[in-house]
Amino acid sequence: MVARQSVPVVGAQGSPYLQKGHWQLFAGYRYQRSDRHFTGKHEDTGRLTEHSEVINTVNLLDIAATYAVNQRLNLSLSFPFLFANRSNPIREAGVVVDRYTTRTRNLGDMSFMARTWVLDPEVHKEQNLSLGIGVKFPTGDPAVQDLHRPTRTTTLIRAVDQSIQPGDGGWGAIVDVQAFKRIWKTTFSAAATYLINPRNTNGVLTGRSRPSEAVMSVPDQYLVRIGAAYPVLPKRGLALSLAGRWEGVPVTDWFGKSDGFRRPGYAVSIEPGLLLAWGDNTLTLNTPVALSRNRQRSVPDIRDGRAGDAAFADHFLLLGFVRRF
Repeated sequence: MVARQSVPVVGAQGSPYLQKGHWQLFAGYRYQRSDRHFTGKHEDTGRLTEHSEVINTVNLLDIAATYAVNQRLNLSLSFPFLFANRSNPIREAGVVVDRYTTRTRNLGDMSFMARTWVLDPEVHKEQNLSLGIGVKFPTGDPAVQDLHRPTRTTTLIRAVDQSIQPGDGGWGAIVDVQAFKRIWKTTFSAAATYLINPRNTNGVLTGRSRPSEAVMSVPDQYLVRIGAAYPVLPKRGLALSLAGRWEGVPVTDWFGKSDGFRRPGYAVSIEPGLLLAWGDNTLTLNTPVALSRNRQRSVPDIRDGRAGDAAFADHFLLLGFVRRF
């Protein structure tokens, strides 16, 4: 998923260039708790008041290895692992009387990327533009099942919610653009990633009441990040960063149909962060805080004249570690 591209390397105070024949190992961790319900840009605060909110708790670990074919071209392979819980309310006569939790613990969709610097790194040490293209493999299970409790006395086994499924069931193409420019001591950076999922639906039953949402959609995803980093203690390798972040799922995909159940929408966040570099190691800590959230209407919503909701996070945590050798 695009959201797994969690910790930017471009924009660090060290060199973004990997030397020919060298390797870079990356470990990224994302923690997110989503419990604020939005329909469009309107928050349904009553869900929190009556304790009927859905609570998604996501722990995402991403391991990636990058090899430099030369100073200009590098290849990356990413292995995401998802550990997620979803807590749902149990209602009786319209009143919340209990809760139940479904879980996933699985490998997600792996990806392979090839990136190249547009300008010669030997000449352009203070600025450059990187273009990348890749493939997302459907290695994550899109149909993980768990025990559901619609009432306190009823249990059934069915697929967990789409939001915590490790995979989406489709092959995908990834387009990636990154750029940086150093002005005096400040490094400005920008990155954009778009995941193209041509497959329409994956056949996994949602258990939802509307026929138009009976199976899960295989949606595109996107992430845009623009920011700057400044070394506050350069001798100790400590830098502060601040960025704007926009990520989400579109209503309609670039290619193919957009049927089935999805929760399109986006979150716009401000992202303060810390960066600590020593030797061949870099440690980053970022905490995006939501400024705007928008649950857009899906294709079935538009056809049926309805508007769905989605749970968003107020903030989340991104932790990354990079080792070069």
